Order: sequence, then structure tokens, then C-alpha cells
Amino acid sequence: MVNAHYGKSLNKSIIMNDVRLIDLPKILDERGNLSFFESDKHIPFVINRTYWIYDVPGGQVRGGHAYKELYELIISLSGSFDVVIDDGKDEKTYSLNRSYQGLLIPKLIWRKLENFSTNALCLIASSLPYDEEDYIRDYKLFKTLVNEK
Repeated sequence: MVNAHYGKSLNKSIIMNDVRLIDLPKILDERGNLSFFESDKHIPFVINRTYWIYDVPGGQVRGGHAYKELYELIISLSGSFDVVIDDGKDEKTYSLNRSYQGLLIPKLIWRKLENFSTNALCLIASSLPYDEEDYIRDYKLFKTLVNEK
């Protein structure tokens, strides 16, 4: 379990391999399928905030930041989009298009969301409430922080 409420030190032990796809429970039913997730059971943190992104105009990019402490689970509830992650050294792209699969992104990983399909709906569950002080919005600063010895 991730305890996202411990101090504000920037632990550099987060690596690209800590980003992972999580298969969520899927209940198949002829009347329609159902998927869900619960704090500390299906995802390794307590959910303190949820929000969604929708009606993204063609060609627009969302995100473009990292967090000092926050963890996120990103799910495509409808449609598709790409999540580009970056640990300051390497970059990897995940294409999300299944409502029963989420992308877990830990702190200190730069992320941007792009290539939204028409009517895409992105749900994000976060380990912490909104706090502007937790954002790293400057990529050069991000690279400096994660590459410090």
C-alpha cells in the first residue's frame, strides 16, 4: 500500500517500472458489464480525489506535469487516449481504451495525455486532494529533481 501522507521528501527510488497497468474486476452480464475498484484493495492507495476529463478538442494535450507525492490511477471509461510517461531519462506511451484497465502512475513521473478520440472520457483517481504545491509543472525543474544525486 502507498502511504501518500508521509513527509514531503522527494524519494528518488520511483522508477519507470513502478508505472503499471492494473486489470480491474470485470463482471460480465448480458444486461451490461460492470467494473469497479476500491481503495487499498484493487489500487495501492486510499482515494482522496476523483475527477474526469472529457470533451477534449482534437489535437489538445492534457497533463504536462508530475507530482511530488501524489499517485494516480487513470482509466479510459469511454473512447481512447494515450498517456505518455517520462521518468526524466526514458519515455513510454500507454494507449488506454478499456474501461476495466487502469494505469497506475506514482509520484515523480511526468505525464501527458494526448490523442483523445471523439467522446473519450478519462477518469482519474488520486491519492491526495488537490494541492497546487504538489505539482511540478516545469519540465526542466522536474528533470533536475529526479536526476539529483
